[in-house]
Amino acid sequence: MARKLRPVGLEFVETAPIRLSFTALVGAAPGEVYGALADETEAWPAWFSAVTSARPTAAGREVRLKGGIRFDETVVAAEPGVRYAYRIDTTNAPGVSAMLEEWLLTPVVGGGTRVRWTMAVDGPAGVRAAMRLARPGVASSFRSAAKRLGARLAGARL
Repeated sequence: MARKLRPVGLEFVETAPIRLSFTALVGAAPGEVYGALADETEAWPAWFSAVTSARPTAAGREVRLKGGIRFDETVVAAEPGVRYAYRIDTTNAPGVSAMLEEWLLTPVVGGGTRVRWTMAVDGPAGVRAAMRLARPGVASSFRSAAKRLGARLAGARL
């Protein structure tokens, strides 16, 4: 059953008790990467294998992950070519009390984009411990997603 999380603002990405942050290079311009993140919601499952479905809503997105986790999200930052961030408003993930994700995009000299994805989470001690233990798997999932996103965007340019 989905439950409401504590509403947080963009500052939560810096103040959350748990912050998982990962960086990867994507061989596409920041504007292209931003478009894939913010404008092509329903295509997320094609490049981020943890996502089984995503659809836009009036405030943001409704996302389903492998394992049955569901998120209803509100976009809190939409800066084309620079930043895309969303707060999770409701979820069925056990124990989580607040969550926000941020994608920062930085152009790379010579082409491409440095993508930094941060997952900011709060919850009781068990959730915090689980998030720390999940770090390697989340990192692997992100690296794979960044690689697939780069390939997808390169294919779109051909």
